[in-house]
Amino acid sequence: MTDLEFMDRAESVLGSIEAACDRFNDQAVADIDNQRVGGMITLTFENRSQIVVNLQKPLHEIWLAARSGGYHFKYDGRHWMDTKGQGEFFSTLSRDASAQAAVPLAFVA
Repeated sequence: MTDLEFMDRAESVLGSIEAACDRFNDQAVADIDNQRVGGMITLTFENRSQIVVNLQKPLHEIWLAARSGGYHFKYDGRHWMDTKGQGEFFSTLSRDASAQAAVPLAFVA
């Protein structure tokens, strides 16, 4: 994957996260403050816990840091998969965000 292809795919992921947070807030499902600075989004929940999603352009990876730990995701041609076999990006984000928000949340591409 070229740098340009990585950035196109990764920016799409960040846009999906922002859109989902806006939807959760608009529908009063959860109160999530999402702040984006460049290639990083910080999600802050009502209980003040955070999830950070950060693009690692040189490695062509998306990193996710949550209460449950840190994860590195690489695109496999179809999905962003954890480099240590821990699952798909949006599933991991949904699981961790649901735990931290204490309500079921579904993030999708």
